[in-house]
Amino acid sequence: MGASFIQKKGQVLYEIDQGFVPNMRVPGRFYVNKVLEEICFGELNDYVKRGGGVGGFLPAVKQIANVAGLPGIVKYSVAMPDVHAGYGFAIGNVAAFDMSQEESIVSPGGVGFDINCGVRLLRTNLTVKDVEPIQEPLAQALFDHIPVGVGSKGIIPTNMKMLIDALEMGMDWSIREGYSWPEDKEHCEEYGRMLNADPTKVSKRAKKRGLPQLGTLGAGNHYIEIQKVDEIYDERAAKKMGIDRLGQICVMIHSGSRGLGHQVATDALVAMEKAMKRDNIQTNDRQLACARIWSQEGQDYMGAMAAAANYAWVNRSSMTFLTRQAFAKAFKQDADDLDMHVIYDVSHNIAKVEQHFVKNDQDPRGSNTGGQIQKLLVHRKGATRAFPPHHPLIPADYQTTGQPVLIGGTMGTCSYVLTGTEKGFRETWGSTCHGAGRAMSRNKSRKNLDYRDVLDVLKEKGISIRVASPKLVMEEAPESYKDVTQVVKTCHTAGISKMCVKLKPIAVVKG
Repeated sequence: MGASFIQKKGQVLYEIDQGFVPNMRVPGRFYVNKVLEEICFGELNDYVKRGGGVGGFLPAVKQIANVAGLPGIVKYSVAMPDVHAGYGFAIGNVAAFDMSQEESIVSPGGVGFDINCGVRLLRTNLTVKDVEPIQEPLAQALFDHIPVGVGSKGIIPTNMKMLIDALEMGMDWSIREGYSWPEDKEHCEEYGRMLNADPTKVSKRAKKRGLPQLGTLGAGNHYIEIQKVDEIYDERAAKKMGIDRLGQICVMIHSGSRGLGHQVATDALVAMEKAMKRDNIQTNDRQLACARIWSQEGQDYMGAMAAAANYAWVNRSSMTFLTRQAFAKAFKQDADDLDMHVIYDVSHNIAKVEQHFVKNDQDPRGSNTGGQIQKLLVHRKGATRAFPPHHPLIPADYQTTGQPVLIGGTMGTCSYVLTGTEKGFRETWGSTCHGAGRAMSRNKSRKNLDYRDVLDVLKEKGISIRVASPKLVMEEAPESYKDVTQVVKTCHTAGISKMCVKLKPIAVVKG
């Protein structure tokens, strides 16, 4: 393993040649600018200096390369600018596997434990001037309406039969039960429902964990933010989203599948370790536990993962319902009159079957005749789907501008709305970054930061803060993360997504 295997291929693109780690089937790739490359290579250099691992995760660059050794991988293992070490796959890693090959695998490590952790953005017709007089009461209203924190329990009435229906139906369940507006699903990835969901593949323990948590935010990096439009880079695309002026108020919801998704991943890892021995599947890292896509274990995980993804969409829909209630109560108007429509809802921990054009690198003509459309299982872990204009799977509203991509920033900094591009569809399987990406471990954050200092800085910025566990705030402080603006600008420079809108928080609710 040496630096000679890592080559700069473009202004912000690096390639990891085969041979960097054993058994690489394809190269690795990652996007970083000068600021972010110091973090990425620094992590790798520290690993080399200490002579390997001392517990925890491998450096992200090595994880990208290890994923390039998985059976059935197509073209390359690619990572976004917010990449950092994770379980098995790096967070920010994208990999596609050929569905037509018997050896191709699915890996829970390529999805993550919080299945369909994602972001939803609501617009309003309010401005900062409307919100400022009641900013503190509004933040409190959100905190009161939406259960937050570790072990929080939902107020959406649910029994086991309803939970099973939600796992199968996704947002269609939310619409049936009156928690979503019918048009909400039109602005949601997969229309808020993965059709291959199979609740019978979700264990009793996972269902038991998920039953009381529907409509809850959770803790960690999950949040609800009231945000103001700070900059507009692409007016035409922004207007398609209903964003037409600076100071306009939006609400961002970031959450996932809670304990249910975590248990689905845990159950699958246990089953797949046995399948790997049976089918003699070799990987460079035992955290890359996997199974052949078409094996029983692979199909069981696909059905359970899709059900957990549906749970996450129902969860975000339930919190949307509660958010609309809080705003309606605060402003004494119906949510419809406040124009609280969903701009979009994106997933950033998921594996989905998609069709992509796979170009043959050996074709001397360099044209589209040197390749074919292939059905691929695309793993996105800490990465966001970013489909281009005119793609059939994005809403009619966004056909001419590309899919909205929601990039949540760190607490108290800023967030972004991007749009998908044709170049990104070709080069990253239609994927881009998902957020800032950690630069400091949670343990290091707790040791180096004081939660009171973090809260004081937010207050100085005029940001209202409501948090269930103040001492967990250090883990999510801006100092713990990369600069989200550098991450977004890298994606924009690479052409894999396009900057559209910048949002700044005025109120934050966290677990």
